[in-house]
Amino acid sequence: MKTTIKNQYASTNNALIFFVSVLVGYNIYQEIFHPEKADLILCVVMMALTAVTIQKYEKKAETKN
Repeated sequence: MKTTIKNQYASTNNALIFFVSVLVGYNIYQEIFHPEKADLILCVVMMALTAVTIQKYEKKAETKN
């Protein structure tokens, strides 16, 4: 049995996750060392939008016999 994923959005979803992860990490750094420059609410909104987008365009693996 072979499992294949035919999802045209897979690489886009991975890039979106990477981008949001970098921004969240940067803002956590800013919150620790420079609290006046941190923008954590924006990061929370971006994480929520990313989660919704990935759930919308996610495609389950298809199995072939």
